[in-house]
Amino acid sequence: METTARAGMIIKHPLYGKGTIVKVDTTFYTIHFPNRGNMDISKRTEDLELLEPEEEKQEGAEEITMSQVEKTLRRLLTEYSDIQHIAPLAEKWQGGTLIFQPADTSLKPKEVPIETFFHKIVMVRDRLRVMEQQINSNTKLSDADKVDMQQYITRIYGSLTTFNVLFKESTHYFVGEKKNNEKD
Repeated sequence: METTARAGMIIKHPLYGKGTIVKVDTTFYTIHFPNRGNMDISKRTEDLELLEPEEEKQEGAEEITMSQVEKTLRRLLTEYSDIQHIAPLAEKWQGGTLIFQPADTSLKPKEVPIETFFHKIVMVRDRLRVMEQQINSNTKLSDADKVDMQQYITRIYGSLTTFNVLFKESTHYFVGEKKNNEKD
């Protein structure tokens, strides 16, 4: 096979059929075969056939760039995963301690690093966002059910606005139900 093979090109393997070159190394190609997944094939393999560009494209097929794939993957991960978003703690709280002082003075207070407490608040916020996305994308819920569930989530956000003081940036704040006199 020619040495001009590069990632994205279509090849024909004598045993596995058509595949797409995913990676080119010094001694092998990583090729994705639809029915077998990724396989490392030696560059010395005989009968590897690099298909001509016009053979590569199916009629009416659109070429997709790696940038488009990355953008789509980022959007999907953001929308449908439980990946946490980074929310920085306000500088004034960094290194601080949260003290829970019981009313009974004979009991010891509980001290928790603010960073630990803040991390848990951010996890609650992120999981609420994931729940919101799952409600919105659920095909079995009616629109009325989705609205009802969204209202509960909005009220939960409203209950958590007390913790907004911990966030460095207002874009990470919990936002509950807005009153009529407030602007969006």
